[in-house]
Amino acid sequence: MERSDELVAKAVSLQPLLREHAARIDAERRLPDTVIDAVTEAGLFRLATPKRYGGHESGLRTTVDVLAALAEGDGSTAWVVGLIGACNWMTGLFPTRAQDEVYGEDPDSRVTGVLSPTATSRRTGEGWRVSGRWSYNSGSWHAQWALVGIPITDDGQNVVGQGLALMPRDDFDIEETWFVAGLRGTASNTLVAQDVLVPDHRVLSVPDAIEGRYPTEHGEEALYRSAFVPVLSLVLAGAPLGLARAALRYVMDRAATKPVTYTSYAAQADSPAVQAQIARAALGIDTAHLHLRRAAQDIDDAARQGRYPDRLARARARADTGWAVQHAVEAVNTLVTVYGAAAFADASPLQRMWRDVNVAGRHAFVVSAVTEELYGRALLGISENITPLI
Repeated sequence: MERSDELVAKAVSLQPLLREHAARIDAERRLPDTVIDAVTEAGLFRLATPKRYGGHESGLRTTVDVLAALAEGDGSTAWVVGLIGACNWMTGLFPTRAQDEVYGEDPDSRVTGVLSPTATSRRTGEGWRVSGRWSYNSGSWHAQWALVGIPITDDGQNVVGQGLALMPRDDFDIEETWFVAGLRGTASNTLVAQDVLVPDHRVLSVPDAIEGRYPTEHGEEALYRSAFVPVLSLVLAGAPLGLARAALRYVMDRAATKPVTYTSYAAQADSPAVQAQIARAALGIDTAHLHLRRAAQDIDDAARQGRYPDRLARARARADTGWAVQHAVEAVNTLVTVYGAAAFADASPLQRMWRDVNVAGRHAFVVSAVTEELYGRALLGISENITPLI
């Protein structure tokens, strides 16, 4: 298996291709086959695929670094790779029988998914009959399987839990609903299924997963002992970090020749105000990186040690993630202000970075107001939760 630095180097090597196709990705609202093929050939869709099937089983630190490197080329590509990676990781929590169905014939199988149980389900002797609509399913056009949230019901159709159902592509349709301001190329469309039979071995209990009780028979695989919700949160932070780095580089590269309009400064780099704002943005990006590194390292270490993090540790990982994403968004906003109105020209990649990072930063898993409240409650020992997703 390739080392972490080799995987990051492969992501960096794809940056010219991603920059070349970034405007097309944005306009066509999906990744072109050229990009999908390049990412596949680099092995980056297999970051979280079990080694038993030729995957890398990469830890979270590696995954975040790879996603950030991809986002320096294109935000939508990084987001899709991250979400597919998260869903491939969740597939590694299922029983071997389900994993064999996904990866047995194609180790490069890609899984997408939506956690919310926006569906109906009915228990049968064969498994579960499922109908539903699930938004927003990032990478919808590029996957062979999907994980979708379902309610777990008793004989009286009362909801008694929540599950994740694993469905092959033939079992669902895609409805184009992703018409948005940023991350347009993620194809985060709506999946639609009607009366699909999902056998028991392809249904995972979400409450059990939140507490680290996974049905995989391969307990020796450290990656699949990782804390459920922190993993799903952290993979959302790599793209904002990389987008912020790309925006910083773009503004810095032009600061020596771009004037400060309607002032005597012939170059932005000569302005103390610009210097201070550039420094503030750079420090914010460093803050994002350091918090993500701490959170990822905490989750990776616990998984290697066979120790499931307690509520406080998991809440801190979510708070680290929200804090990091907030600082990445603020850094890009500052850099756009420094650059000026020209940043919003259609021809400027800076406006796309700004749109992408501001959409990414609004994902419900990383909104800092929520993650800070979760962490504050855990620090204060308040037992009541505002969400089970910790």
